[in-house]
Parts: sequence; structure tokens; C-alpha cells
Amino acid sequence: MLKLLEGPQTLGRGKIFWSCFLAVLAGALIYPLFADSYDVGNFSYFLIWIFMALGLCLMWGYGGMLSFGQTLFFGIAGYGYGVLAINMGGGTMTIAALVLSVIVAMVAAGILGYFMIWGGISGIFFGIVTLSATLVLAFFLGQTAGPEWHIGTARLNGFNGMKGMDPLAVGDFYIEGSALYYVMIALIVIVYVALRMLVNSSVGNVIVATRENPQRAEMLGYDVRKYQLLTFVIGSGLAGLSGALYTSWGQFITPSSIGLPAAAMPIVWVAFSGRSDLTATLVGSFLLLFGFQTITIYSQQAALVLMGALLLATVMLAPQGFVLGIGKLVVDWWTGRRRPDSGPALAAGRLQSDET
Repeated sequence: MLKLLEGPQTLGRGKIFWSCFLAVLAGALIYPLFADSYDVGNFSYFLIWIFMALGLCLMWGYGGMLSFGQTLFFGIAGYGYGVLAINMGGGTMTIAALVLSVIVAMVAAGILGYFMIWGGISGIFFGIVTLSATLVLAFFLGQTAGPEWHIGTARLNGFNGMKGMDPLAVGDFYIEGSALYYVMIALIVIVYVALRMLVNSSVGNVIVATRENPQRAEMLGYDVRKYQLLTFVIGSGLAGLSGALYTSWGQFITPSSIGLPAAAMPIVWVAFSGRSDLTATLVGSFLLLFGFQTITIYSQQAALVLMGALLLATVMLAPQGFVLGIGKLVVDWWTGRRRPDSGPALAAGRLQSDET
């Protein structure tokens, strides 16, 4: 099973890669010991969005399905967590609310994905349908300000957003601050390792085959629709996990976190990072989120313009992704450095060829 951590579908392998991985993980684990609580909270916020990016990487990079619906399922799970946490009460029930809200998002993804995939929707139309569904949800939630819009005791509150839900807790212990940070680290490691194993497995090979040539995969006996639906549900479920964790972290959620600007952000993160590799998406998305948040402190408009410029530069200069391109250059440089020097032998061979 552990052999699936390395394979043709993922960048990075061998002792050097995993040593670097463990070093970064160790640095992340000791970070709260030296940072103040505000910075730790900000890093928890950055890490929450990584799940959404990894889900889109799986769908778009490996499955070939460009989805603008990540914030759709982010919102479904986020509002779902709020409704469930408020109606079920606090304490340990918030954990159940988290799990159930993600399941609700995955069920919604399964229903929408079934009609799209079995309906033959693909390519740019796949993105159009998911974007339309996202905007419908954002518009609907924006007009739920009246007191009649409630589910149990949970009010939706329109553009003001839902609030009043408890954060994640186990008994009387609230998972906030450093505790939430360590939960984020653990979840990211679990999701990252699980996705590496998935894409390097036989199922992952079929998913990639459906991206490259679905007709050929169909002729080999695979029902590509089932693999596409599986990919869509898993990727959307990860977006739902981001949404539920976001609502728990901030104890609020608004329709603006679902609308068009928010829906475009995961596309920028994954395109800039390199949609065809999980490691590149993980690293690149975190760097972009950190930079975006830093610039937003001074000007939110400038941050949005920068995101647009990065997307344009990626499409024009590095369509496979800047982070992935840099990673491949480093790998090629390292493997070339370790390869024995064949220059003299090659020159001798050419000289002998000339003499004959």
C-alpha cells in the first residue's frame, strides 16, 4: 500500500523528497511554539483553503474536469455546519455536524455530477454549469434576510451571513488557536497522503486515462462515467471540508464566500501552482494564500488585480503552472547532477564514428 505514495502521477520520490517533507512537517509542528496566537490563527485560516485546492487539482488536473463549483460545495457544507451546529447544540455534537455537513456536500455533488456526466456535459460546458449552480446558490442565500428564512433555530440572515454556531469542540474543550492549527496539519497530511495513493493506484490510472482519451478508456472496458463521478464527488467533498472548517473557525459564513470572485480563486491557485500535481498545488496554493492575505491588509482591490494578473501570466507563460515548472527544473537539475559524467565517453564515441 505504501508503494502507492510514489508513482508516475505524482512529482517527488525517494529519500530526499520524503526527508524534505518530514523537515517541513517538523517545522510546521514546532511553529506555534515560537509564533504568537494571532499568526497561528492566520496560518490555520490559510490551511483551511488547501483542501479546496487539492480537490480541484484532483478534478481538473487528474480528471480533466474544470469545475467552478468548489465554492458551491464550500457553501453547502459551510451553511450545513452552521445549521447543524446550532440545532444540535455545541460540544462534541459539533464534530458530528462537521462530518454530516461534508456528507451533505458530497451527496449534492453526486446528484449534480450524475446529471452532468450522464448527460454528456464536458469541457467548457462543465465549467459553465458548475458556475451557474454556484451563482444560483449565492443569489438565493443573499435574499434570505427575512425572519422567515430559517432552518430550525438557525437563521440564514441574507448578506449579513449566518452566525451563532459554536466552533469545533470535544466536550468542554474548544478546538481553537493552536489546537485548530494542529488539527489542520493532521488533516492536510492525511488528505495529501490519501490523494497520492489514490492517483497512483489503478483507479487513479483510469482517472488520468479518462482525461487523456475517454473513448479509448471506454473501449478498454471501463465505464468512465463512474470514475468521473467518483473524482467529482471526492474533489467536491474536499471543498465541503474547507467550508465546514471555515465556518467553525470564524463562527460565521456569508454569501460573498460563495459568489463569483470567490469561485474564481481556486482556479487561480491551482493554475498557478500546477494542476497536474498534488505537491505543486499544496505548496503553490499556500504561498498564494499567504501573499494574497498580506496584500489584502493594504488593498483588497490590489490583491484581486494581482490574482488576475497571475492567472493571465500563467496561461500565457507557464500553462502547466509556475510551481510545477520550477519543481521539474529542480528535479532535472538534481538528477543531472547525480548522473555520471558521460561527456568524455560521448566525445570518444563521436570521434570513433568520424574515423570509421
